[in-house]
Amino acid sequence: MATINVSDTTFESEVISSEQPVMVDFWAEWCGPCKIVAPLVEELSEEYKGQVKFTKVDIDENPEMAQKYGVRGIPTLLIFNGGSPVDQLVGALPKKTIKDKLDSVLNNINGS
Repeated sequence: MATINVSDTTFESEVISSEQPVMVDFWAEWCGPCKIVAPLVEELSEEYKGQVKFTKVDIDENPEMAQKYGVRGIPTLLIFNGGSPVDQLVGALPKKTIKDKLDSVLNNINGS
């Protein structure tokens, strides 16, 4: 598994302080759409290894970060760069949509 489980206490070190862009998957065990997105996020974590860090936050166990970043529906995928959220996706979206968003963020970061 290439994604890292992050808690309210490790969010700062794993996401905010990260040298590379980070995708945070806000999810919950009871969430059906989250179970659809989870394997896609795992696949993308392999495809973008070395370019993007992939993390997961269980909002039931770690409500502080979800509240701080205004997560209202799950799954919510927030993309962070330089310690700040730069983009987001909400809902069970196709892999291509998530991939296109990641590519767009990476292109902006790399100045392409």
